[in-house]
Amino acid sequence: MLADVDWVADGTRALELLRPLRLEILRLAREPMSASELGEHLALPRQRVNYHVRQLARSGFLRRAGRRRKRNMFEQRYAASARGILLSQELLGAVAADWREIPDAAGAGYLLALSGEMQSDVARASREAEKGARRISTLSFKSQFRFETPEQLGAFSRALRRAVTEVIARHTSAYRRPDGADAPGTPYRLVLGSYPYTPKPATRLSSR
Repeated sequence: MLADVDWVADGTRALELLRPLRLEILRLAREPMSASELGEHLALPRQRVNYHVRQLARSGFLRRAGRRRKRNMFEQRYAASARGILLSQELLGAVAADWREIPDAAGAGYLLALSGEMQSDVARASREAEKGARRISTLSFKSQFRFETPEQLGAFSRALRRAVTEVIARHTSAYRRPDGADAPGTPYRLVLGSYPYTPKPATRLSSR
C-alpha cells in the first residue's frame, strides 16, 4: 500500500537516501519503472541504475510493482513506497533545534524549531496508531493573506490569539487535574504559525 509520507528517523536509511541520483530515481519512480527504463530517462547504464534501485528497495524507499516483458525476458519494475519523504529532526540528536531554548518566541528560529517538534509529535503518534491498525485524528488548516502595515499584523495576531484561547476554553477538557496529574482524555497539541511567504523557485535535482 502506498504511504502518504515516509518519515525517516533512522540514520542508516537517511544515508541511503541522500544522494542526488537516488533522489532522482525516486522522483521518476512515482510511476512503476524498471532499472532499464530509469536508465533511459537518466541517460545512465542499466547496471549502475540497478545498483541504486536495489539499495533503495532494501531500505524500503522502493517497492516491487509488477514486471514487464522485454523481448524474451521479464524485467522487475519498482515504484516509490510513499508519495513523499520527510527527514526527522531526531536524526540530529542533541544538536536538533529545541524551541524551549530559543528566547525570542516571535522569531523565525522559534517557529522553525517548534514546527520540527510538531512533525516529530505527529510521526510518533502515527507510528503508535499503526501498531493497533488505527488512524490518528488531526486538524490541518492553511490560509494565505496579506498585511499592508505592521499595525495590521499586530491587530490580527492579538485577535487571533483571543479567538483561539476562547475556543479552546469552550470546547476542551482540563489538561491536568488539580494535583498536577494528567487529566482523562487524549492530549492534543495545537501549533499556529504565521510567517512571510516567499514562493520557492522551481528546481530540478541533478542526476549525477
